[in-house]
Amino acid sequence: MPPRVSLTTVRLRSLPEWQQDVAVTVSSVAIGVLLLVIGWFPLFETGLTAPPWLHPILFGCICVVELFRRRAPIAALTVGFALLAADGVFGASMAALIVFADLLYAATLYGPRQLSRNMVPITSAITIASVGVMTVLTPNIRTAIVTGLAVLPFFVIPMWWATNIRQHKEIAGAERRSAIQLTRIGELGQRAAVAAERAKMARDLHDVIAGHLSAIALQSEAALSLGNASPEAARSVLTSVRENSVRALEEMRAMIELLRADGSGRDETVAPAGLSELSALVDSARASGMAIEVRSDIDESFTLPAAVNLTAYRIAQEALTNAMKHAPQARARVEIRLLDGSLTVEVVNDLPAASRRGDGTGTGLLNMRERATAVGGSLAAGPSGAGWQVRAVLPLLQARP
Repeated sequence: MPPRVSLTTVRLRSLPEWQQDVAVTVSSVAIGVLLLVIGWFPLFETGLTAPPWLHPILFGCICVVELFRRRAPIAALTVGFALLAADGVFGASMAALIVFADLLYAATLYGPRQLSRNMVPITSAITIASVGVMTVLTPNIRTAIVTGLAVLPFFVIPMWWATNIRQHKEIAGAERRSAIQLTRIGELGQRAAVAAERAKMARDLHDVIAGHLSAIALQSEAALSLGNASPEAARSVLTSVRENSVRALEEMRAMIELLRADGSGRDETVAPAGLSELSALVDSARASGMAIEVRSDIDESFTLPAAVNLTAYRIAQEALTNAMKHAPQARARVEIRLLDGSLTVEVVNDLPAASRRGDGTGTGLLNMRERATAVGGSLAAGPSGAGWQVRAVLPLLQARP
């Protein structure tokens, strides 16, 4: 249980540290002067007679040392002990003992931790040394021992009190630092969660909108180039443009509804897309002028995990979108296969003579890698012969026939 703190102590602690030391020293001076005036010295006879001014001078010196009790506790304790020993040669005074007790208190409370832990043996050594000196100086050994035992509480009690206060301060400081660290960890966790959610929203927005808008831009360009030369082909392209526009609006609406949801903790996707819509995706790419071949060995009765199904579709969508942007009207091949407990998605397209691969920002490739990694898979993208290959391997951890 922590020691009780009086109102006077609270007011004293509100002062700057140097003012606190001055206040303590002034109190010691007042008490010491009173003890010297009433003649409470020497505490024991040593056979040596001190000049009348010696005890007041030594007391004044040890009071000056007390001013450095907080700033230099070890030095103050060392000098104070030397002055107390000099005072003890002539019998010592209660005033000097009181000030030295405060120096012991300050050294235990403000000194290095190692010193604070060793104050018990230090105090024992000081006490034994004091008794030894008194035994040599006084002819009455019994008086020396009794005086030493009487002086011992002046050394032990301040040290115990300071140790108690220091322990409570250290515990409070540790708890305060722990609370600050927990607060910082919570803030970092919250920021990380917000950043992850923003990254997920950006990835979903890119996948949902960029693919459709890219297809719309390319298809509208194709429709304009056809013009009146081939009305039926232009109409087919415009139909695909409308389908992409409607699909983009539907997926955008689904995203908005998800963002407005109350947050039930479910890891929902922006839209229920999957490989079942791969044919529509391929038709849209074909409408822009690409020649696409699709190969798949997945039986319709086989059920893919929802996360893998969505990831495979988004990767195929992004790969075809990149192919339409960077290699318009080129040939492409899409392969979906089951191999060694994993779903393999591979999209390969021819590169035109003047490749435009450097025109992109790299966001699409980054999103594909993040999606593959999120389901425990991997993705590789790069040149393959005369074409560009995107290959993703997605483990079917929860797939069932």
